[in-house]
Amino acid sequence: MKAVVFSGTTEGRIFSKQLAALGAEVIVSVATPLGAEEQGEMSGIAIHCGRLEPAEMVKLLADADLCVDATHPYAVDATKNIRAACETAGIEYHRLLRPASPLPEGSKVFATTAQAAEFLAQTEGNILLATGAKELSTFGGIDPVRLFPRVLPTVEGITACEKVNVPHKNIIAMQGPFSYELNVALIRQFDIRFLVTKDGGAAGGFAEKVQSAQDCGAQLVVICRPAEQGETADAILAHCKEMLA
Repeated sequence: MKAVVFSGTTEGRIFSKQLAALGAEVIVSVATPLGAEEQGEMSGIAIHCGRLEPAEMVKLLADADLCVDATHPYAVDATKNIRAACETAGIEYHRLLRPASPLPEGSKVFATTAQAAEFLAQTEGNILLATGAKELSTFGGIDPVRLFPRVLPTVEGITACEKVNVPHKNIIAMQGPFSYELNVALIRQFDIRFLVTKDGGAAGGFAEKVQSAQDCGAQLVVICRPAEQGETADAILAHCKEMLA
């Protein structure tokens, strides 16, 4: 059995290795060199590195028996394109869904990043942005001196911060997920009043962010996860075992 796994996430890495261990031929598609580095090498797994256009996805899916979409729960466009590519290629599609987290009382919850930015623009105090580099421009209306973005240690991450004029001393370029202790240290070091995050679930260290914000008196601001349907890793693996039998 040949499977294509669109990954770049913790659950995608774990699933692809479990699938390869069953004897499947696995192609893992990641968007960046960092994603390939995190995936690592393993017998039975070939890695495709680079962002793909829809037509390129269709080509990658050629001769595959099924496709597993294990991209980030907030990567809405990627999931849309992967699903469409599977329909075009006539390939069985499965969405590996990361479990959502319960939101604690007192959280400021917003449907979009833009709405969160509008709220924060009316406040005072330093802001720890744990939402990644892609949407930093949304916070461009806020005094950049207040912004402390936590981004991946890549050229793209630093460049995104520079584009919104974040002072270099405010840039936290680190690769997560992060422990409770490290979150607490950052909140205290930079006198953070607001911690902005997405619901990345256990894989994204969401519980550690929640607890650290609560214990340090910082306001938790959460961007809602897009609604979608999917399956657990165990359910998809069970289906793959049947295909391999």
